[in-house]
Formats: sequence, structure tokens, C-alpha cells
Amino acid sequence: MKEISLHILDIAENGITAGADRISINIVENIKKDRLTIKVSDNGCGMDGKTAAVISDPFVTTRKTRRVGLGIPFFKAAAEACDGFLKITSAKGKGTSIHVEFQHSHIDRMPLGNIEDTLTQLMIGYPEIDWLFIYKTGNDQFEIDSKDIKSILGNIPLSEPGVINYIREQIRTGIGNIRITE
Repeated sequence: MKEISLHILDIAENGITAGADRISINIVENIKKDRLTIKVSDNGCGMDGKTAAVISDPFVTTRKTRRVGLGIPFFKAAAEACDGFLKITSAKGKGTSIHVEFQHSHIDRMPLGNIEDTLTQLMIGYPEIDWLFIYKTGNDQFEIDSKDIKSILGNIPLSEPGVINYIREQIRTGIGNIRITE
């Protein structure tokens, strides 16, 4: 994958497959510490300690359709190539959290990519899931919670064209207003 937003999409889809009804995506760009941190957490079925310990192996997958799972191993390799790491925390019946960190200024760090479209697609493609997105740089923070949007909309679906445009624009503007200022 050529951008971080596609890795985020892959990890979020793992949470969906695990039966989560709440998924949070946190991105922190810290220029002073030269770190880019991504954390994707869900309240899905979780994994036992043994599975969580080996899930970053490309030849380990919980899927029945194929024998390899490359999303997490590729994300881990990308982070490690940029003086970072990938850590998995999971508990059976409670959910999973993937914490990934990169050296922000590393020449090989892939770009964040089109996070606006990735998050919009997740929200409208899986409206039954509550999505929380937090983007932070320095002391500034943008947050959007699909639970709040659904509460305001009532019976209007997230897939309505006007709603899709609203969500995309809220994310684009929110992130754009706090782009790296440190």
C-alpha cells in the first residue's frame, strides 16, 4: 500500500469483521518529537494472547478464505523501516487496538494519503458502526463522531448525497484548519 490511509482502512475493516460496533481512529502528528502515531481501536471480539502475538506474521490469518494476511505485516514493516513500530493489544471479548508509530520526517515514510475519503467511505459504507476520528497536532485537535451525526440526522441515512458531502467537508475542513503548525 502506498499511503497510510489505506492501511487504516484495512485495520478498520479487520475490526468490522471482528464484529465491532465502535471503532476509533486516532492520528497524532508531533513535529517536536518527530513522530507520527496512528491508533485504531475497536470493541470487536478481540484475540487471545497467543493469536495477538503472532498476528503480524504474514502466514497467520483468522480468515477462512485465504491462508495469508498481509495488511498488518506490511504496516508493521513500513513503520519499522521508518524507525517506528507496530504494537497490538487485544483481549478476547473486549476488542483490539493497533498502535503504529513512524519517525515523522523519515524519507521513506509514506504519506498519510486521502484520509478524508477513507473516513467518509467507512462512515457511509458501515453506518451501523459508530466511528470516532481524532486528528491532533500540537495543542490543536479535530474530532468527528458518527454517533453524534446520526443522532442529529435521525432517520436520514448517512448515504444521502448531501450528508456524504457534509461529512467529507467536515473532515477536510477540520484537518485543514489544524495542519501541522508546530
